[in-house]
Amino acid sequence: MDRIAKLKTFLESSPDDSFLKHALALEYIKLDDDATARRLFEEVLEKEPGYVGSYYHLGKLLERAGEQTLAAGIYEKGMEAAREAREKHAYNELQAAYEDLMY
Repeated sequence: MDRIAKLKTFLESSPDDSFLKHALALEYIKLDDDATARRLFEEVLEKEPGYVGSYYHLGKLLERAGEQTLAAGIYEKGMEAAREAREKHAYNELQAAYEDLMY
């Protein structure tokens, strides 16, 4: 069974599991299915805005789609979430992505 099928099976038992949705979104990115990945990242962040890792990947996805303004906003929200969670490494990664985009 491939990774996507396995993750979908796990999600049937735990449909609100942010880790599983995030992992599934990453698998869809590998398949160049950014629309599905975006939907999944957005679902994760809507349900659990403190899930810091999804901000970076969603921001990068939006950048690839040419949506720089939305990407910048996602990075800003992610930096705030990382600051609140005291996740310095994640904050620094989001800040670097934001600065690369803006400057």
